[in-house]
Amino acid sequence: MTGTVTNWAGNITYSAEELHRPPRLDALRSLVAGSPRVRVLGSGHSFNEIAEPGPEGTLLSLDALPPTIEVDTTARSVRVSGGVRYAELARRVHAHGLALANMASLPHISVAGSVATGTHGSGVGNAPLAAAVREVELVTGDGGTVRIGRGEERFAGAVTSLGALGVVTALTLDLEPAFEVEQHLFTELPLEGLDFETVMAVGYSVSLFTDWREPGFRQVWVKRRTDQPLPGFPWAAPATRALHPVPGMPAVNCTEQFGVPGPWHERLPHFRAEFTPSSGAELQSEYLMPRASAPGALRALDAIRTVIAPVLQTCEVRTVAADEQWLSPAYGRDSVAVHFTWVADTAAVLPVVRRVEEALEAFDARPHWGKVFTMPGTVLRERFPELPGFRALVEDLDPAGKFSNAFVRGALAG
Repeated sequence: MTGTVTNWAGNITYSAEELHRPPRLDALRSLVAGSPRVRVLGSGHSFNEIAEPGPEGTLLSLDALPPTIEVDTTARSVRVSGGVRYAELARRVHAHGLALANMASLPHISVAGSVATGTHGSGVGNAPLAAAVREVELVTGDGGTVRIGRGEERFAGAVTSLGALGVVTALTLDLEPAFEVEQHLFTELPLEGLDFETVMAVGYSVSLFTDWREPGFRQVWVKRRTDQPLPGFPWAAPATRALHPVPGMPAVNCTEQFGVPGPWHERLPHFRAEFTPSSGAELQSEYLMPRASAPGALRALDAIRTVIAPVLQTCEVRTVAADEQWLSPAYGRDSVAVHFTWVADTAAVLPVVRRVEEALEAFDARPHWGKVFTMPGTVLRERFPELPGFRALVEDLDPAGKFSNAFVRGALAG
């Protein structure tokens, strides 16, 4: 592919004029070994310059490699190649009577790119997607390969790694027995008097949506495993029609609602796998904070809702269980995640992003690595306490800095 290369949303145009798609692992290794700088573009759903290789660098995709999905039913694991997306992986895993513990709201994103940036779903007991990884396989700067498995000292920095250690060619993930999920929607949940912990624990996965035009939440999405109890939801009224998270958008591409049971991979995402987004007229930001901070953080955002609302499409509030990946925004703490889907206007959005970060300053907010944020490296190093250990791991596996770029250096410097 030659010509202009952009991310999915079109807000980032990469300096590389070509997106390399090696068809075989040996071709990928040769390409990496012969390039001064390398960055991998997954499904392109990052909204910042994390994948930017620089003018002399190589931008590559793994989607032309043979799509490996090797399910081990005895070990309850799956080995998946770096270019595979969650929708394809989920279908294959489900065919073996197994499941991933959780999925993100969009099933079209790549597995390798998702875990590298700390992507997650929702649920008080559900850690980020990277928590399922047992082993990561990398092509390093000289074209060699390395495997890093759970239990090794450096594993804590090897999965949510920002692409800074090498090209992830395969991952081995934990699986569990397949399960079914029902999705129930409610409308107009008040912020005043909200018992956040109780509401967010009412289902396997719970999401609150608001446009911040008025206090409270316009929608609540409760995803319940059918093998778990069905509690009541007395705080808001059941939805009377199918809903899309963005007010006014048609719900036809959303996953089945109204409590109709279905396979885990057809309910845990918000959007149907057969619906492939062709473009993204949006920008996104997200911040994770200690879960106990949720009431205060939501009040702080409500206090500036007149600033947020004019450039917002929707805001989603979720919970994420703690994990052990050094660069995970949920590292070491059960978290509340506040996600913003903005209008596609960078000039209008960036000042509001800064106001949001100021409002959340007191709550030790950590940004999602693949979204729009303005926190400088000095703040990131305060929020991610294991950055020094990760920096040492980068120096060990990539001493020449082949997989680094301005984004990574800004996070790691100093």
